[in-house]
Amino acid sequence: MSNSNSNQPVVSSAREALNKFKMEAASEVGVNLKQGYNGDLTSREAGSVGGQMVKKMIKAYEDGMTK
Repeated sequence: MSNSNSNQPVVSSAREALNKFKMEAASEVGVNLKQGYNGDLTSREAGSVGGQMVKKMIKAYEDGMTK
């Protein structure tokens, strides 16, 4: 069994784009993220950022399907 970390992007150069995407999603839901450690976020705040990211990814996929 391998010791791969599933929290790593498949394409290593995607890390910056994912961080930008996360910051945009946080801004949209009113959560103030800072660069680096954000362990002081509540579960609700972290969940709202993740949920917003998923909503945006689904919308982008659906928009791509209609073209």
